[in-house]
Amino acid sequence: MSSHHIVKEGQEPALIIANGEVCSNKLIGELLEWSPYIIVLDGALDTVLSLGIHFDVLLGDFDNCTIEELSQKVPPKTEIKHTPYQDKTDLEKAIEFLIEKKYEAVNILWATGKRSDHYLNNIAIMARYWQQIKIVMCDNYSRIYPIQSGFKKHFNKGDNLSLMPLNTVKNITTTNLVWNLNNQTLEFPYATSSSNKILESDFVNITFSEGFLLAMECHDDKNE
Repeated sequence: MSSHHIVKEGQEPALIIANGEVCSNKLIGELLEWSPYIIVLDGALDTVLSLGIHFDVLLGDFDNCTIEELSQKVPPKTEIKHTPYQDKTDLEKAIEFLIEKKYEAVNILWATGKRSDHYLNNIAIMARYWQQIKIVMCDNYSRIYPIQSGFKKHFNKGDNLSLMPLNTVKNITTTNLVWNLNNQTLEFPYATSSSNKILESDFVNITFSEGFLLAMECHDDKNE
């Protein structure tokens, strides 16, 4: 598999491949097609190499391998970014690396599934960086991303859309949902808007006064 390398650097979302559950080949291919810059976290290296995915940067603390050994495994011209400090996860380090390179957006694969503690922490990471870079976390069943007040997006009738607060989100008002919110408050873990649906094929509008809100576009069928 190869990535799409003809757009200007920073113009399209970068891609981070983490070390959670591997997604379908179709989803990998779709994201590789529009990702000119790809970072692989070191825990995912062997799987990425077995799939023939071309990438630009290998990043991590490299606990189980020396840089010299890694240089023999990765393709030529691959940048090996050693980040040995333990105060942040490799995913956080990769996001900060992209922010430093002035990327405005990133898609993240293989950050869900497997260990629940990693999954939950990866969700929390989006809340830490959403003001610095646009983040979308994808797997076979979901697209997860932070939204700001004034959110507007077109959906098809019957699509699933969950609104999940990570703190207290006040004065939420929505349009074009089967169960609209009207100046209401969502607060984790007491009140969420899970498994809501799109009323008609049209735009959904969401406003709120404060708080951190995730949009989760989820479906039941695996994207083969």
